[in-house]
Amino acid sequence: MNEKIIIFSAPSGSGKTTILKELINMDLHLAFSISATSRKQRKDEVEGKDYYFYSPAQFKKGIEDNLFLEWEEVYENQYYGTLYSEIDRLFALKKNIVFDVDVLGGLNLKRNFKEKALAVFIKPPSIEELRNRLLKRGTETEESLRKRLEKANYELSFINHFDQVIVNDDLEQSIKQSYQIISTFIKK
Repeated sequence: MNEKIIIFSAPSGSGKTTILKELINMDLHLAFSISATSRKQRKDEVEGKDYYFYSPAQFKKGIEDNLFLEWEEVYENQYYGTLYSEIDRLFALKKNIVFDVDVLGGLNLKRNFKEKALAVFIKPPSIEELRNRLLKRGTETEESLRKRLEKANYELSFINHFDQVIVNDDLEQSIKQSYQIISTFIKK
């Protein structure tokens, strides 16, 4: 098998993680790359399954020690990155690696893996719908919501740098469309 890299990026709240959780259970031989982050762990998240959780100081030390293939400071003192050790772990499984990363992280991964990677942008139907989805999570303050929406507008400006764009206005359709795109790509 010639393993491939599948990169999913989107503004927070666009539905990319929900879509990916469905795709992982399909016949695409996907293994989820677990990102490292310095943000606070949410109550439903599991260390080593959803993320590798670091303090900001630990994350900065990891940057200094060159532990990351790519990393971004997404918000002040809130880092996300891909560990080299995670890539090695997943390639050893002989599966296609799927990434759930922010937009700049996705573009960095695409630059690293070139034609071996497919970069997919999950676009919300509108900024207003994105706002509603973020509010439904119940995890946002007025300030964090404002920051996420500002960042979403910025991230949408990179949409033309992605190989594929899926507008997530119907979850089931977005999952089917994602499956088709990935299936075609991994058969190349």
